[in-house]
Amino acid sequence: MEKTCRAFGVTTGGEPTESWTLKNEFLTAEVLTYGAALRRLVFGGVDVVLGYDTLSEYERNDGCFGATVGRICNRIGGASFALKGKTYLLAKNDGENHLHGGTQGFDKHIWTAELLEDGVRLHRISRDGEEGYPGTLTISVAYRLSGASLRVEYEAESDADTLCSLTNHSYFNLNGGGTAMDHTLALAAEAYLETSPGCLPTGRALPVAGTPFDFRTAKPVGRDIDAPAEQLQMVNGYDHHFCIEGGGLRRAAVLRGDRSGITMTVDTTSPGVQLYTANWLFRRSGKSGAVYGPRCAVCLEPQFPPDAVHHPDFPQPLLRKGEVYRHRTVYTFSK
Repeated sequence: MEKTCRAFGVTTGGEPTESWTLKNEFLTAEVLTYGAALRRLVFGGVDVVLGYDTLSEYERNDGCFGATVGRICNRIGGASFALKGKTYLLAKNDGENHLHGGTQGFDKHIWTAELLEDGVRLHRISRDGEEGYPGTLTISVAYRLSGASLRVEYEAESDADTLCSLTNHSYFNLNGGGTAMDHTLALAAEAYLETSPGCLPTGRALPVAGTPFDFRTAKPVGRDIDAPAEQLQMVNGYDHHFCIEGGGLRRAAVLRGDRSGITMTVDTTSPGVQLYTANWLFRRSGKSGAVYGPRCAVCLEPQFPPDAVHHPDFPQPLLRKGEVYRHRTVYTFSK
């Protein structure tokens, strides 16, 4: 395996960043120390993830392109939660809610890189009180290549009880450009979480059968996206949590590029996957002159359910002192 490192620029705060490139006979993956982000992933000559050419674009743009998102990915309603009888107030960076870890989530921090035999591991320490969360959290995320698979492995420990739900926020376009709505998608989910206009779960898990949310058999992502269904119309497409069947590392999704013929399977240990069809991605320039806009990509974000802390029946992202948060996701490519 080839492994190279280069400077990627200096932040507005004066911090240098690095780009690490991993390459084997099947895949090339480029990972940034800024946000522990996956900037490039090439299979069969096609770069299948969205990204930017410069550090300044990552700093100033929204969307968390390819980033490691935390301390809690997705939303926490009311930007607060209670733990052991104490209420913790978080940043309101999505209306009245807290989104993707706050105003400076993990995607906006510089991580430290450590070279592995088969990849690279990135580390950071999130101090007690960062973005309002309790406990000092020590986190690592490893990107490893194995044949035609990219393995992303998360570990975290805290010196006090806290919340932790990490994900990778890559935007996938398996054609390398254009719309992603003709990609076919299969999800191993019998149910999805009903959402409110604020994009928070209502608490109800609804069956996918007979609805536009039924991806149990592969279908084009965009086939039903404009159906006259309130759940789709309120968020301009899919931005919903799908409850993945089973436990442990198991198949969650299969995405196939309609023009490239590239297939990506997603296996994960996480309890669910957020399907997001880039509904609110405003038009912008990307890598190598690419132009991105709404519905140009598909996000498949393995994670705990959004706002789980306010729904006791949901799987809970509670990390207790002395325990180890350990999850992984495997992206495997074929053609």
